[in-house]
Amino acid sequence: MENNSLGQLVEAHIHYDRYHPGLSPKAHKEVDTPAVGGLYDLGSHLIDQALHLFGKPNAVFADLEVFRPGAKVVDYFDVRLFYDTFRVTLKSSLFVKEVTTGFTLHGTKGSFVKSRADVQEAALQRGEIPGGEGYGIEPENEMGLLHAEIDGYENRIKVPTLAGNYMQYFDGVVDAIRNDKTLPVTGEEAALVIEVIEACLASNKEKRVIAL
Repeated sequence: MENNSLGQLVEAHIHYDRYHPGLSPKAHKEVDTPAVGGLYDLGSHLIDQALHLFGKPNAVFADLEVFRPGAKVVDYFDVRLFYDTFRVTLKSSLFVKEVTTGFTLHGTKGSFVKSRADVQEAALQRGEIPGGEGYGIEPENEMGLLHAEIDGYENRIKVPTLAGNYMQYFDGVVDAIRNDKTLPVTGEEAALVIEVIEACLASNKEKRVIAL
């Protein structure tokens, strides 16, 4: 996006899909109380990503549903964010056996697609230490794909992902407390995520687009 490889952005999709039809063993995740369910659990991350990439939308529309047998909290969401010149879709379902891309961007010059790899969580479960050699680096088969017209020619280019490091967030919190640095996530940023979530809940209830 920074070097305009896609041209003018038309639409973006951020998905977090899995196949997990059973109820969670963590009882608190299945109780129908405020701030419980897929929109708050996973949706908060997708909304946060969209806000960091694209800024605050003008309006939202949301379709929320409960599909798992015996479930009482939202386990499916399809959220549309409206911007001046493009649209962003945030989606999650627990009934997706064949997961496709986690990130898809379409512009006037081309498209970018990327799987949702989570190599850090798997590495931590194996006992690897953050910051160690190879930590947070995705395998080559998880690279993104940029298919676009560049300098007048059609190109399909593999795009490597920067190494991830969750610990940078916690280091930032320590630095803010001890050295009066800016928090890695401010209260205003967190509040904006909640504002979007609450607008989604209102949109689903009223079946209409909600302006922000």
